[in-house]
Amino acid sequence: MRYGLLSRMLFVGMDLFYGRKRTLSKFKVLEVIARVPYQSWEQVSYIAMTHKYREPDFARRIFDFISEARHQQDNEQWHLLILEELVHRKGVREGFVRYRLLPQLIAFFYYHVSWLLYVIQPRLSYELNAHFEDHAEHEYMEFVRENPELEATPFSSVFERDYGSFESEADLFRRIGLDERQHKEESVTRMEQPRFN
Repeated sequence: MRYGLLSRMLFVGMDLFYGRKRTLSKFKVLEVIARVPYQSWEQVSYIAMTHKYREPDFARRIFDFISEARHQQDNEQWHLLILEELVHRKGVREGFVRYRLLPQLIAFFYYHVSWLLYVIQPRLSYELNAHFEDHAEHEYMEFVRENPELEATPFSSVFERDYGSFESEADLFRRIGLDERQHKEESVTRMEQPRFN
């Protein structure tokens, strides 16, 4: 996709703080951030529900939208939990400020940008998310291409029952990349629709 100014600023900022190299720790930061558009849309939707619950058809559409946003948010949460587990298992050392505090600050900023864009014009928020998810998909697929040893690295996780079983870590990262593609496509579809439709 051709990324907008906000998207490019986010990606450049990520590269400045975390380097251009694709790493498990950098992916973990991406997943902390990836959840927040869905959280912001869910919050706006609950506010709309509070004002429109007396209109059953409209309220039903809002409820369905909330369910979809919740599903996408949960999917991103599984990515984060699995990545955290891998980072821990592989003994990757991460500094508190760079890998705990800073991602929360970025997520806080991104949440409010997503929320504000959604309130102003939902299409803008969906477009920003589509760019983010497109970028994430390509990053995961490139990570697999750059690390052929992942094909022979077995995958196991305490979250397998929730997220899925895979023969290798390469298969896991391809699945995460495909999830990001699906989220991108859902945002692109939403860009063409009226709010809560």
